[in-house]
Amino acid sequence: MMKLKPILGMALTVSVLFSCGNDKNKAESKDEVKTEVTITKDFNYNVEQFADIKVLRYQIPGWENLTLKEQKLVYYLTEAGLAGRDIMWDQNYRHNLKIRKALENVYVKYEGDKKSNEWNAFTTYLKRVWFSNGIHHHYSNGKLKPEFSSDYLTTLLNETSTVLEGETFDVIFNDKDNKKVNKSKGVDNVALSAINFYGPNVTNEDIDSFYGKMISPNPEKPLSYGLNSQLVKEDGVLKERVYKSGGLYGAAIDEIVKWLELAKGVAENEAQGNALSLLIKYYQTGDLQTWDDYNVAWTAATEGNIDYINSFIEVYNDPRGYRGSYETIVQIKDFDMSAKMAVLSENAQWFEDNSPLMDAHKKDSVVGVTYKVVNVAGEAGDASPSTPIGVNLPNANWIRAAVGSKSVSLGNIIHSYNNAGSSGRLKEFVHDEEELKLEEEYGQLADKLHTALHEVIGHASGQLNPGVGETKETLKNYASTLEEGRADLVGLYYLYNSKLQELGLVKDWEKVGMTAYDGYIRNGLMTQLIRLNLGDEVEEAHMRNRQWVSAWVFEKGQADNVIEKVTKDGKTYFNINDYEKLHGLFGQLLRETQRIKSEGDFKAVEALVEGYGVKVDQDIHAEVLERNKQFKSAPYSGFVNPVLVPETNDAGEITTIKVTQPDTFDGQMLEYGKKYGFLPEVN
Repeated sequence: MMKLKPILGMALTVSVLFSCGNDKNKAESKDEVKTEVTITKDFNYNVEQFADIKVLRYQIPGWENLTLKEQKLVYYLTEAGLAGRDIMWDQNYRHNLKIRKALENVYVKYEGDKKSNEWNAFTTYLKRVWFSNGIHHHYSNGKLKPEFSSDYLTTLLNETSTVLEGETFDVIFNDKDNKKVNKSKGVDNVALSAINFYGPNVTNEDIDSFYGKMISPNPEKPLSYGLNSQLVKEDGVLKERVYKSGGLYGAAIDEIVKWLELAKGVAENEAQGNALSLLIKYYQTGDLQTWDDYNVAWTAATEGNIDYINSFIEVYNDPRGYRGSYETIVQIKDFDMSAKMAVLSENAQWFEDNSPLMDAHKKDSVVGVTYKVVNVAGEAGDASPSTPIGVNLPNANWIRAAVGSKSVSLGNIIHSYNNAGSSGRLKEFVHDEEELKLEEEYGQLADKLHTALHEVIGHASGQLNPGVGETKETLKNYASTLEEGRADLVGLYYLYNSKLQELGLVKDWEKVGMTAYDGYIRNGLMTQLIRLNLGDEVEEAHMRNRQWVSAWVFEKGQADNVIEKVTKDGKTYFNINDYEKLHGLFGQLLRETQRIKSEGDFKAVEALVEGYGVKVDQDIHAEVLERNKQFKSAPYSGFVNPVLVPETNDAGEITTIKVTQPDTFDGQMLEYGKKYGFLPEVN
């Protein structure tokens, strides 16, 4: 899946491109391309903080400039997205819905002591479960550990007449199903993953056998087998339970279809309406050829002010990279910023032609790459509460080659991250005053450009060798981290290039590039480790790719002292001594990662990821955690969604739609549970 996940609640990194939040609170650089949007200056971005989570709000700039028809389209698409919310919960783990509904019932009905430490621990646990769409951490994949006893939960259940028993109760406290997704080397990844994409007795070998026999009608246009189904074993026979009307998750899908039909009725143009018709047909039939037809139509539908992402898309949660998690994002075009950044799309062929890739791996014709900065109006499923900040779709390589792709940067989400924190962590981890000043002046611009380069150029770049299968088949559990690292490397390679200044995107390409390089290395080798417990290995695909990219160039540049490990006042820093040579190393690694992808070289990707991206330097990790203790801001951030409130006349026709903001995180979660709970507890 071509989705840029945010990472860190601080400006330690390339600040927003890889940030799940941002501790910088600074004015935009005078060099930055500014977005002319309607933003309330005294807006309160912060909702609350608990455990390792910070919950924020975002505005919808320009809402009042939309026509009523456009507002209706946004509203219908947003409701369609929320209608499928429970699908993601069930996909994440088979017991999630039953656990969530029981915990919510306790939260609402309990009338006992609400000042005790155990009650506070219970409420924190519930909020963590809400944030993660289940009982496994949204980023690390480890099971959330309650800081209250099983006896206390039993008391709460009894006092609120709530039923939660047997395995569903026990799993909250025991070690069973401890990892939602296990991508470790040398194990049965499927059998050891709690994700509900597979029946409990399905193995890696079963998957290889089942899908190894499937041949697409047109091998040049391979279907996305396994994308929209659960694979189970009944009486020793493997079969798929397809997500569709009348099939698995049918009750929620029928609600999604209802709202998509309304959206189709107010489509901005014929192309948009045709794409929506195909999406509806796909939900009704579960047919994967229809899914491809839809993606072709959706990719080509580039006109209009409103766009959306909706369906089973993200494959990071599948240890084998087949099955898509449910997610939706509804988007309003940011006209000013999109026009200024479209220059990247227009020059996509130049970037491809001038990349360090082997000639055989370059595309002769990069087609149909569109880039927009958008403002989010609503999110659901795997995109909420923890959201990406950039997305590039569709995923199918053949569609990207033949038709193109759509890249978006979520402008108002990035704006919220940039205005919701402070700069304390940055000052702690930068090597010197020069690095700090560069980050303060050029950091946000470097972030936006890396986002654009990653999505527009990175994911559109390169091609597979003839006869080489899809990366989920050839690179298996390393496919996602390889692809994200490859796209990162494209962005890094071109961030330190005078072409950006020639295109009018920056006024000082060298300083922007230096800032980007400082932030990436600082994060990849040190600061992202605040998200891990001491002793943990790196498992999440994006964290892995940032570490293997950074660790590889650090090692390969040691002979020339390109990046120097510095100890100052007992603290470790990584200081870049030669940006030009680092640029060359990024180019070498980009060439190699594209070769790995193009040739389907599993042994090479395994060596790269396991050798550089998994193991953590325990001394540095312990130091980073100790230095981070002084900061109160949580390392992960996510969002509540604005609420779209339609007003109607006596005939029941919508006359206007107002935007309101939720006061609390728990209020929105409880409201969602009541309003969009279309699935049974067991599916």
